[in-house]
Amino acid sequence: MTRKEIKAQAARYTKMVEWSDEDQCFIGRCPEIMGGGVHGQDEAKVYAELCQAVEEMIELIHADGQELPELLSAKKFSGKFVLRVEPALHRRLAAKALAAGESLNGYCAKTLGKA
Repeated sequence: MTRKEIKAQAARYTKMVEWSDEDQCFIGRCPEIMGGGVHGQDEAKVYAELCQAVEEMIELIHADGQELPELLSAKKFSGKFVLRVEPALHRRLAAKALAAGESLNGYCAKTLGKA
């Protein structure tokens, strides 16, 4: 497999770089390809290192004769999922939603969207 083909495959995978207050640095992840990630103080450098790590993982997967993981962008999502929480948390969320003048679903969706 050529370097160009590997780069093209790597470009299709989800890559995220986020600041971690806990680690006090940027953390770069590609959830479809790698369990871990890369980290550093410079966001752009972390992204570049992440891209390189994804390319290396793709090379290893191919060398082992394995299939590449399904792309997150290729998966179909219904927009629904069940979330089980303790009754006390359910009650608090319902109270907060009521106080905000929103449905529980709307309140939780908005809150999760901010996370």
